[in-house]
Amino acid sequence: MSRTYCIPGVFFLFSAFFLLCIVSISLPRFQAMDITRIDTSGMGGGSGDQVFAFTQFRFGIWGYCIGSPSGFECFNTGHGYSVTFANPQDTLITIGPSWTRGLAVLPVAACVAFIALLLSISQHITITLVASLVSFLAALLTLIGFAINIALYAYVKHELGTLNTDETTLTGPGFWLTFVALLLLILAGCTVCFGRRRDRMAGATDNSYQLNNFKGGFLSRFRRN
Repeated sequence: MSRTYCIPGVFFLFSAFFLLCIVSISLPRFQAMDITRIDTSGMGGGSGDQVFAFTQFRFGIWGYCIGSPSGFECFNTGHGYSVTFANPQDTLITIGPSWTRGLAVLPVAACVAFIALLLSISQHITITLVASLVSFLAALLTLIGFAINIALYAYVKHELGTLNTDETTLTGPGFWLTFVALLLLILAGCTVCFGRRRDRMAGATDNSYQLNNFKGGFLSRFRRN
């Protein structure tokens, strides 16, 4: 593939893979990389019998973190966890595992992006076609993950609104890094695809040039001097 397209394509894929890796680490290992967060006072939240008063609550892929004036306490629940919130009047709402289980598609997208990155390094025209297709597959998985992020944020915001408390539901850094990775994967797929098409056109031009030269050289034998 032409260096004009190869270098940007590899750069886009590496950047997308790096961002998806950071998002995939997520909570509780990386406390800053949450998908949705809640800022409030006078609410309690947790899973099962563990309900704590908090000032900030963060949703991650593998668990959640509860913030208080004394610091953060994180819980490694695995994907597909359930969380219950309560207001001072003991009104309860539950965010079920169906809203958090799908977040695990983002680590899968990171793995597919890594495969596309390895394929994009090759100069073989067929492998670059596969790299382009794998890039678009990674973009599709990331799009699904981003849609799940949006659904989780919208559902949490809606449900907490029924508690009539002073709370603010925000999108976390992981939410926006997923969006950036999606754009980079789309750019990478298009760049690799355009690079392959340019190589094919260049190859066709070279073959046509050689054929014309051969034809002219053969017919020149019968021309009058």
